Amino acid sequence: MSTIQHDRLPPAFRRIGWSNLLAQLSEQIALAAAPLAAVILLAAGPAETGWLQTAQTLPFLLLSIPAGLIADRASRKGLMVGSEALRALSLALIVVLLTLGQINLSLLALLGCIGAIGTVCYSVAAPALIPTLVPRAQLADANRWLELARSAAYAGGPALGGALVGWTGAPAAYVLSAVLSITAVLFLAGLPKESAAAHTGRKLLQDLKEGALFVIGHDLLRPILVTAVFFNVGWFCIQAIYVAYAVQVLGLTAFEVGITLGIYGAGMIAGATIAPVLARRFSFGTMIVIGPLGGFCGALLMLGTVWFPSPVLAAASYFLFGAGPILWTITTTTLRQAITPNAMLGRVSALVMTATFGARPVGAAIGAFVASHAGTGACLATAAVGFLIQLLVILISRVPRLRALPDPV
Repeated sequence: MSTIQHDRLPPAFRRIGWSNLLAQLSEQIALAAAPLAAVILLAAGPAETGWLQTAQTLPFLLLSIPAGLIADRASRKGLMVGSEALRALSLALIVVLLTLGQINLSLLALLGCIGAIGTVCYSVAAPALIPTLVPRAQLADANRWLELARSAAYAGGPALGGALVGWTGAPAAYVLSAVLSITAVLFLAGLPKESAAAHTGRKLLQDLKEGALFVIGHDLLRPILVTAVFFNVGWFCIQAIYVAYAVQVLGLTAFEVGITLGIYGAGMIAGATIAPVLARRFSFGTMIVIGPLGGFCGALLMLGTVWFPSPVLAAASYFLFGAGPILWTITTTTLRQAITPNAMLGRVSALVMTATFGARPVGAAIGAFVASHAGTGACLATAAVGFLIQLLVILISRVPRLRALPDPV
């Protein structure tokens, strides 16, 4: 996709694009710094970092649906501004506690959880706001640029966070993360005022039921939802233990851990960059399937490090985790935006996020439990089983047979 096409996207979208880049970069620096700080400063092991990941992802399970209901009834711009400001505040508090030497694992988990509340609200409101700013024909292009920004953050954020923790300590990483988050708020504040949301007079539970029935009853959205649930369970089984596993088993330094995590982002950039080329060669349904296939292959490579403890295998695994699933994110987000009525897009996005991102604390908890009772090898094997299931679910559905983006319902 050319730069000219990107420039034709509305100016309001470009504000969201810059905000998204800065917010994602801020989040990735903080997410890389948290387990490293836990391992280096607080002597945490795989089980402790697993529970830390659980706390930092729990709001996706508990609050996505309420956030989606709010996004369909209130200002989506206001929700994004307020949520990112909340995340900036949580980061600033971590900086203060680190500087005073008063941080502990419980406080790190609590403030990470509060920051994740902001991430949840932002992530629900953004996909619902974008179709009101971007023509339907440009949705795929807009989503690709957003995912390229996210990919760049995933590539640079962990490496930068790991480097800052290794070279200067955790406070510097959190200071930079807080500054980036505040800047993201400023970009969002410049968005144009939205038209007032339509009030249906219906109760919240009725709205929620309508959105749930739409997702469950749709033969394309339902298998995508189930696939994403198993993907995220498997993915966070790995994420829960990876930092401690990499330091204690693979022998990586904090900077090297950041590099391997950053390779995940490099894979995302590669996938998002090549997406237009693949779209011209493959059907829309095939593009969707590439993501689960890439995830399964990445899980097998990571499992291979149990017998061949090589950082190269771990890095290759993270590259596949980024390159394949980014195509999934672009195509399935575009599909959801295209076939869902805008009036319920916030609810539908929230339900999808609850089931998929909500699977993250479940996966992290499973990873922490299995690692503490059966070891990291068993944890990586459990993750591989989850990735196998998600691939099989999407393969037996109607999704692979899609030739192009379907018409709206």
